[in-house]
Amino acid sequence: MSVRRVVPDIRSEAMKESRDFYGLLGLEEVMNLGWVMTLASPSQPTAQLTLMRHDESVAVVPDLSIEVDDVDTVYAAVVASGAEIVYPLRDEAWGVRRFFVTDPNGRVVNVVSHLRQ
Repeated sequence: MSVRRVVPDIRSEAMKESRDFYGLLGLEEVMNLGWVMTLASPSQPTAQLTLMRHDESVAVVPDLSIEVDDVDTVYAAVVASGAEIVYPLRDEAWGVRRFFVTDPNGRVVNVVSHLRQ
């Protein structure tokens, strides 16, 4: 299993204003579903930040997202460890397979893999 990227998730009720602010720091919008927006560095595309008004599937907004190459293997390891699963493993309509887990500090982590088409 390998980690592809780690992205901080920021809860925002000011999506456009936040996008514009982080644009001043060199980040550009690369994905926007209305309720969630990803900004990335044009020169280093895995340097990203996610702005989220709410989560489309679950009532909690995660604190960070970790993209892995095999979310099923990670899910099995996390469940076996006894960590609290906040949102069970499932495929989402926007092309990802993910789950939410609480880390030892109480932070909610969105663990995700992109579905292969």
